[in-house]
Formats: sequence, C-alpha cells, structure tokens
Amino acid sequence: IQSSYWEQFGVTGRLLKAMVDVTKWPVFSLMGTRQLSTIRKASVFGTSANEAIYVTKDDEVYVFGLNCSNCLGTGDSQSSIVAKKLDFLSGRKVVSLSYGSGPHVLLATADGELFAWGHNGYSQLGNGTTNQGVAPVLVSTNLLNRKVTEVACGSHHSMALTDSGEVYAWGYNNCGQVGSGSTANQPTPRRVSSCLQSKVAVGIACGQTSSLAVVDNGEVYGWGYNGNGQLGLGNNGNQLTPCRIVALQGLCVRQIVSGYAHSLALTDEGLLYTWGANTYGQLGTGNKSNQLSPVQIMTEKERVVEVAACHSAHTSAAKTQSGQVYMWGQCRGQAVALPHLTHFTCTDDVFACFATPAVTWRLLSTEHDDFLTVAQSLKKEFDNPETADLKFCIDGKYIYVHKAVLKIRCEHFRSMFQSHWNEDMKEVIEIDQFSYPVYRSFLEFLYTDNVELPPEDAVGLLDLATSYCESRLKCLCQRIIKRGITGGNAFSLLSAAVRYDAEELEEFCFKFCVNHLTEVTQTAAFWQIDGDLLKDFICRAGRCGAFKN
Repeated sequence: IQSSYWEQFGVTGRLLKAMVDVTKWPVFSLMGTRQLSTIRKASVFGTSANEAIYVTKDDEVYVFGLNCSNCLGTGDSQSSIVAKKLDFLSGRKVVSLSYGSGPHVLLATADGELFAWGHNGYSQLGNGTTNQGVAPVLVSTNLLNRKVTEVACGSHHSMALTDSGEVYAWGYNNCGQVGSGSTANQPTPRRVSSCLQSKVAVGIACGQTSSLAVVDNGEVYGWGYNGNGQLGLGNNGNQLTPCRIVALQGLCVRQIVSGYAHSLALTDEGLLYTWGANTYGQLGTGNKSNQLSPVQIMTEKERVVEVAACHSAHTSAAKTQSGQVYMWGQCRGQAVALPHLTHFTCTDDVFACFATPAVTWRLLSTEHDDFLTVAQSLKKEFDNPETADLKFCIDGKYIYVHKAVLKIRCEHFRSMFQSHWNEDMKEVIEIDQFSYPVYRSFLEFLYTDNVELPPEDAVGLLDLATSYCESRLKCLCQRIIKRGITGGNAFSLLSAAVRYDAEELEEFCFKFCVNHLTEVTQTAAFWQIDGDLLKDFICRAGRCGAFKN
C-alpha cells in the first residue's frame, strides 16, 4: 500500500492525520461497538471487497470474509463471517500491507520482516513455489539482513522496499513488471537493479501489471506493461527494466500511486500529474483520452497534499492543504472526468463509498470517540470565557484560558505564575511581541497538542517556541513549514531555520533550495539575505554538485 510523504505532517499543520471510520466499508457493518473499538489498522480487499484484515490495539491480527485462494491465511479454505485470529502474527507490529487480485497478501512488520499468503499461481508469494499459501509464511530469500518498510502488490506480482532504499520484485512477469530484463516469472524476491542500482528508492506502487518507484531526489521510474501509457514514457511499449519518466524532469516527486492502468504523482510543491488509461476519466483531464506522458491537473485548485489510487480500481482521489477531498474516475459506475469536490474528510472515504470494488487504497488507521477523554474535555474548554480564570489580550483581542492548565503544560507559565511575578495577580495579560494568530495557536496547542495554523504563520510560531523552550512545538512548526515550502519562500524559510537553530528544518530547506535552484535564486529573499548565510549556502550547494553542467 503506497504511503504518503505528507502523512507525517498532517493537513494545515495538524500533528495527527485524520483517522478513518471502518464502518464505512460494508464488510465491517456486522461488528459490534466493542469489537470495533479495538481496531487500530484495517484493510479491505477482494474482487467484491468481501475480505478484510485488521490489527487491534494489542497487535493481534484478525481476518474474515470469503477466503478466496486462502487469502485469509487461516490455514484452511473456509470462509468466515466472524473474525478469526492469526496467531502466527500475534504481537508483530504491522507497518505496511498490500493485496493482489488472486488475492495474495503481503504484510511487513516493524521489525522489517515480510510475510505472504494466498494465491500463488505465479510465485507471487516469493517462496520459490506455485503452491497456494494457506497461512502466513516468512519471505526470506534474498531478504536476509534486510529490513522491509513498504510492500506493494499488482494483480499477480509483488514488490518490497527496504530501509536502505532497495526495491525487490517477484511473481508474474509476462510484461516485465518484475523488472528483471526478461518476461520469465520470478519465483523469489530479486533486487530491481538496472538504472535503480545506485538509487535510493523512497516509495513504490503497482498497477495491475506495471510497477513504479520514486527515488530520494524525486525522480520516478516505471517498468512493466505500458499498453495504456501507464509508465508515462511517451509511448505504449512495455519495459522489461526500469525507465526514468523524463517528462517529470525538473520536478521533485514525493508520492506516487497507481490505479488499475493509470498513475498519479505528487510533487514537493503540491503539484499533481496523471497519465495512463482514461476510459473512466480517472486522469481528471476532463476527457477520456489516454495520456502517454504526465499531464498536470487541478492547476486552479489549492496545493494538493495527498493522492490516492489502487490497482483494483479505476478511481482517483486527492486531498488539498485545507482538507478538501476530490474524487474522479469510475465512481459507482459513473465516469467522472474532472476532479469533483466531496464532503469527505479523507481520501479513504472515497474508496469506501464510490470505488468498484469498495476496497482500501492503503492500510487504514482508526480511532474512536466512545467517551469524552481528558484531552477532549480540555480541548472543549479552550477559549471558554465561562470557565476561564485568565485572559490574554493581543492586538485588542482576548483569548480565555485556565492558569492551572498553562502551569501544567508549560514551564514558561509555571515560572510566570509564581507569587513574586506581577502576572500572577493579573486577570488580563497583554502580549505585544507576538501576533494574535501565533499566540492563539500556541495557547491552543497547550490544550490540544495540535496546531491549526497556515504554513506562512508557522515561522512566527517557531520563534515563540524557541523563546519559550517548547521543543515539541518547535518540532511541529518545522513540519508545518516543510508543508508550505515553495520556490518563492524557500530561502526565507532556510534563513529562519538557521536563525532559530532548527537543524532538521535547515537541512530540508537547503535540499529544497538546491532542487529548485533556478527559481530560488531569482527571488528577492535570496539577494537580500545576510552575506555570511549566502556565502555558506553557495559553498554547501557547490559541494553538493549544484553548479555542475
């Protein structure tokens, strides 16, 4: 299942991404509230979306459904409407899961182990045989001493990504989707080399019979079936080894996903490109013509932060910076040729309600609001004048808070409200060194652990976090700023990162500036910056090879 580069940052600076309600998938509708409340991760798959696997908060793994081709891994071929526990996987923390059309299932754990079961007619389980996998087995050939972090399945082929950026593929290879240079099926994991040999991959995706990988410098490579142009190479010839998508040159891609026969790529500046099959309008171009090369869509919309597709469907979805979710392609049988704004809060809901079949495009994460927790109660009371015993005044506006909460949550306020400080006796405290949005966001963070602040204001919040020695908030600000970086503001953000001693952010901004050097050097911020910082940047960029022909 493809993982989003942006997930770690959330939307509009939220620390946690929006969680999903599994009951939107009909297969979960028979479960009771108590059982549902234990679910932490889940996946729905199968030709009729009638098989499911889920992981509980105690890291127990359960399955239920039709059990086609032993894809439930229970050791038998019996279907089950009631969830059964896979004891073999108990206690193993699941980090990535994907499924094929057979179906076959791949599962990676936090320890980097890879397990597979289900349909194996083309050796897609990677165990060197074509015998059905009735229960989970460890896939170890050529993967010993390697840590698998992500898995992806096509119709009958499999891929795995390791923590060192190596890509492995195996299984059905009639179109070259394993990338071995031939069309012979691959019975065990084989490293995809060729032009990926010296590259560090950071993401993988599978169409039905095609494969994609994105590497750390933002380049995208494709191989396998290309009859609909799903490799984005400008032609429709199959590729037996990885081939770089030249049309994306100059762009830094951070997320790739594949549908049945179409592909989507999201850049580090929030630009969305699509290519491949378009029978159902799944490219979002407004027509149904296939595209052999990437085409930018949603150009009039705000920044895109996540894209979604999966090999079993012709549906596409995207989420924007403000949390708006769009869908297009095959939507409950209709062909929607342009991105359509929905009321959904996450791309997962698009697949639950409109994809055919209604499968999941990634491993779901869930949380429940069965009762009002302490955290939820605190969140409710923020800026509530009825219960507050203190208010801050910034730019003539008031923010209502509780001294006890501030003292518990922040060392700065713990010191401020000592009896020998004047502020301890005040009912109103004036703040003039920070703006109202920044200071409100800071106080709200103390109540919620979340920050609802647009990226352009996050530099001011980073200043506050540094002044108040709030390391957690400082880290969160850096994440928000990363989400809002563009060629126009990159050098200003780099300067701020240096000023506030934010090393991780500094490195991120520096790499972004190098990747977009032409645009960055034409901004006013670049030439108005402090001379020493400018010299340091030019020296570092030179050492990175930024000025080579």
